[in-house]
Amino acid sequence: MQLFGKAKKKEGRLAIAIHADGVLAAVVERRTDARPAVRMVLSYAGKKDQAGASLARLNKDVQAVQYHCSSLLAAGEYQLLMVEAPNVPPEELKTAVGWRLKDMIDFPVADATIAVADVPAAKNASAHNRQVFAVAARNSVIEPLQHLYADSKIALSAIDIQEMAQRNISAMLEPEGRGLAMLSFDTEGGLLTVTFGGELYLARRMDVTLTQLQGDEERERHYDRITLELQRSLDHFERQFSFVTVSKLVLAPTGGVGLHGYLSSNLYIPVEMLDLATVLDFDKTPELNDSAQQARYFLTLGAALRDEESVS
Repeated sequence: MQLFGKAKKKEGRLAIAIHADGVLAAVVERRTDARPAVRMVLSYAGKKDQAGASLARLNKDVQAVQYHCSSLLAAGEYQLLMVEAPNVPPEELKTAVGWRLKDMIDFPVADATIAVADVPAAKNASAHNRQVFAVAARNSVIEPLQHLYADSKIALSAIDIQEMAQRNISAMLEPEGRGLAMLSFDTEGGLLTVTFGGELYLARRMDVTLTQLQGDEERERHYDRITLELQRSLDHFERQFSFVTVSKLVLAPTGGVGLHGYLSSNLYIPVEMLDLATVLDFDKTPELNDSAQQARYFLTLGAALRDEESVS
């Protein structure tokens, strides 16, 4: 997403997610010789209109000025679309993509903040029909968010989206030369991604929440919906990106939900449950050894894994 600043900072990235029921934060330090270390996770309860007070407390507790800081947008605060890349010079790409989006988003392009991410093509593929991901968010969402952080004395270096946060975790699990599908759930719904070579190739939302999966009523019906959506999405992906072989589906931590067995019995690819302790160091945050806490912080941790080299 759009970058807003750069300064000499402490090792590690601070990612913050503002939810309807509070604020979550995580600091993760990437290391060249070991798993990324989760230095701290924090939560502040409160309604969304109380986020300013929570951010001020967070700033006081962790001295946020020491870190590169990202804010993670909620699912309903932006739209992510895959579009054909216009044949224009790189410096004109964002503007040209904006014109392509004018009939695809539900608000005027003039009122949008737009970012573009490349979707790498197959080796030796034609430059024509190149695809890009376009992110569009209302200025009426982005500008108040920036002011909220500024009022709390927290300098944002980036605004991130959930698909890229999940991509950051998925990329660490990819078998060499093969793609990886990942499925996560939270209180907003489900998110399916496919990554290959550390890049995002597919993102699909599912209208099934973690709360629904944890309930007893109609659980099997939800499992059926999820399975059907997975089959359709993976079949579509195979047709669109035939040069990528998806090795497996990894199910993100879900706090003990019994979805894994159902998907293993009904999908044609292997299904694995993810324990984040296998890819992240929780020495400083032992509470994250609990799967329910991993589920709670999953996307916030993914946002905190944002590559520091991308800050400019």
